[in-house]
Amino acid sequence: MAKISVCIPTFNRVNLLPYAIESVIKQSYQDFELIICDDGSSDGTPELMSQYTDNRIQYIRHQQNIGKSNNMRSGFNAASGKYFIKFDDDDRLTPDFLARTVAILEQDSSIDFVGTDHWIIDIDNVRNDKVTQENSSRWGRKKLSAGVVENLLEVVFIYQSFQVGATLFRRQTLQELGFMLPNMQNCEDNDLFVRLALAGKKGYYLPELLMEYRCHEEQQGINRAIPYLFDKIRYLESYKFESEKLETIRKTRLTEAQLILGLRLIEKGEMQTGRELVLAGKSFSNTKALTGLGLSLLPSRLRSKGFKALRKVRG
Repeated sequence: MAKISVCIPTFNRVNLLPYAIESVIKQSYQDFELIICDDGSSDGTPELMSQYTDNRIQYIRHQQNIGKSNNMRSGFNAASGKYFIKFDDDDRLTPDFLARTVAILEQDSSIDFVGTDHWIIDIDNVRNDKVTQENSSRWGRKKLSAGVVENLLEVVFIYQSFQVGATLFRRQTLQELGFMLPNMQNCEDNDLFVRLALAGKKGYYLPELLMEYRCHEEQQGINRAIPYLFDKIRYLESYKFESEKLETIRKTRLTEAQLILGLRLIEKGEMQTGRELVLAGKSFSNTKALTGLGLSLLPSRLRSKGFKALRKVRG
């Protein structure tokens, strides 16, 4: 039985998946199993995976798309290691990620997970130092010291400092919480960290750039934004915090997500749901809400021009 289970969920990323796999195979710490769970890819992923002969690699292929979180759960359910990490098929681990993180978990059995900082890379695997530093600052990692995080709930909810693909977990801890929620395609990582904090689990932060997060065009666009916002609302509606500070932030983020999603739906022509969400989120920005409701009354072509004009003004 391998000490660490590494899971890479994949879907139609045959051009990037080899980089993710290679980053695991080249780890300085070699006591691992690698589970590739394929959510019904229609590209050359099965042919690619047939080329790997390393007996530590397990390939799980779903003939039909079962959804992002369900695919992740299939990889988790197949894992047998004491420790577990899941990272995306367009990202990479640096060579010492497993060695550096597993050493901390092995040394202190009270720690449930170890998270690290990460590089930002582009489609050509080039690291961007400036954007990396900005990203670390934006998500509050610059303010975190090495060691156990005392105010974990604030860190994972307010600042969202931990990135699931840059975190090694005790598998038993994840089993206790049920890992990722089923049928949730976005914000499943935020939700997991909040549940870990609420359950009193202990997180350790290691301020080293030990993972590479890729930014590219596939991550953008209105068709990706709308499902994300629906799941973000579901995630934010799942909690009611005892802390007045956290609860105020939760409600503000909820109304913001409702307003933005409503505007997006109006732009796409889904008027009834769009208007309902805009009204639900109007407390975040009454001006934006009124503008969106006004644009919803226009014919399709004029409505589209109106949204483009608004983006130009904001730009």
